[in-house]
Amino acid sequence: MFSSTTLHHLPRPNLLLPRKVISRRMSTNPAIEPKVRKFESVEGVDIGSRNKSDGIRFRLVSYNILAQVYVKSALLPHSPPACLKWKARSHAILSVLKNLQADFFCLQEVDEYDSFYRNNMDSLGYSGIYIQRTGQRKRDGCAIFYKPSCAELVTKERIEYNDLVDSIKADSVSCSEQKIETSNEGKDSRKDSRDLNDPLVRLKRDCVGIMAAFRINKPFQHIVIVANTHLYWDPELADVKLAQAKYLLSRLAQFKTLISDEFECTPSLLLAGDFNSIPGDMVYSYLVSGNAKPTETIEEEEAPVPLSSVYEVTRGEPKFTNCTPGFTNTLDYIFISPSDFIKPVSILQLPEPDSPDVVGFLPNHHHPSDHLPIGAEFEIRRE
Repeated sequence: MFSSTTLHHLPRPNLLLPRKVISRRMSTNPAIEPKVRKFESVEGVDIGSRNKSDGIRFRLVSYNILAQVYVKSALLPHSPPACLKWKARSHAILSVLKNLQADFFCLQEVDEYDSFYRNNMDSLGYSGIYIQRTGQRKRDGCAIFYKPSCAELVTKERIEYNDLVDSIKADSVSCSEQKIETSNEGKDSRKDSRDLNDPLVRLKRDCVGIMAAFRINKPFQHIVIVANTHLYWDPELADVKLAQAKYLLSRLAQFKTLISDEFECTPSLLLAGDFNSIPGDMVYSYLVSGNAKPTETIEEEEAPVPLSSVYEVTRGEPKFTNCTPGFTNTLDYIFISPSDFIKPVSILQLPEPDSPDVVGFLPNHHHPSDHLPIGAEFEIRRE
């Protein structure tokens, strides 16, 4: 028998097995790390100072950001799946826009305007105007974002190309056999099963545009008209795209006259967007036909507004602005109505076909859209 004075309580054994600690390394690398190029001066123009006392300088960028509603792995099998997710793409697009530091953005295929872009662009110092595509099933549209610190919105007008259904008679629409391949075969891929020879069907493509007049107040007042549009994609309906281009310029001419008369000024005019037309085709040729030299013979109808492509008159059109396996070519443009008091002083650089960031086509780990942003900086001198 043990004495209570000699009894020792042994330590209670620990019956719990030691835990196996599993270390999970969380990836901090985003799916998309945007590659944003710089603006390059035109003919030695100094772009170091954007606020010269003798003129106004502002920067405009046009970008088809690829609507998320069109982002499907089946349509973009070449793209890494992680690059197609909305969270990765939306943050990458915002990063691109922030780094470009434009005063005006003309964006196409914007389908999350109210839920995402409006508030996020506001946090970056931009206000916006937006038009959604016509039709209940069309969720994307065109937006113009601008810096109120640079420009004040004076007035705006919508452009709905479905108006052509009412304004153009059946015998004025001819079916063109001209075909070009574009990258948008997956977009609106369901062909209209109705009779495309009927202009009421053929012209109803639900495409839109928007134009606005802005007053730039410093260091002197000047009004700039900025227009943004997205023409129809289908190469088999090239005549429809031409009809849209003609309607666009007729509306722009009327709008410019309205602004000139109301404010007794000569406004500058810039037109940007995705025109789904390659350099030299009939849509492109029409858009620049109003700026033909007197010695040139114009056989077709001349545009009511003189326009020149900013890239063409400075460095030449880019080799491509859209890059997918089925199509790599130029579809996006910034047009300027030439005058003695506005000129481009720099343009946004674009990659070469063999640049590492575009190898394997777009979207990819460096570009959140199948299009590239294009841009230019302009200088306005006193009238």
